[in-house]
Amino acid sequence: MALPGVRGIDHIGFTVPDLEQAERFLVDILGAVPVYVLGAKRADDDWMSVQLGVHPRTVIEEIRFYRLGNGTNLEVFAYDSADGQAPQPRNSDIGGHHLALYVDDLDAAADYLRSAGVEVMGEPVASAGASAGQRWLYFRSPWGMQFELVSFPHGKAYEAGAPTLLWHPARPGE
Repeated sequence: MALPGVRGIDHIGFTVPDLEQAERFLVDILGAVPVYVLGAKRADDDWMSVQLGVHPRTVIEEIRFYRLGNGTNLEVFAYDSADGQAPQPRNSDIGGHHLALYVDDLDAAADYLRSAGVEVMGEPVASAGASAGQRWLYFRSPWGMQFELVSFPHGKAYEAGAPTLLWHPARPGE
């Protein structure tokens, strides 16, 4: 059984400490395109708690939507959290995460990030096993969120006999 009508991921939402800083990074460094903005959302009842799982007096200051390449859209939040902010989770923490961006040339993308002053974490890694053919490299946004560059222009090893393939930008119609 599957979720009826599911088509894929529409967007990934995340919260940032400074929307202007985030926009400069997303637009000027990553090449995202701003699409639209939603204004403040606050409630005097328990709506924020029931609908979003946050403190009922928390306020969404603004939400900005971006298109990034041919992939998933980004929904970027600024909150005024009534009960304070938790530290950003590490990848190893429950809720830890990163956003992986497919690039055609991993080395050129890494060089570009370094030249733009972005913190690049280590050197490119060549995957093995089912992911052989892929290279990847992590980097951080100015607010510390982890992103990843990933590239596998000739596919991954698992694809040879797989009945289902992961999304790849080089396959038309996906």
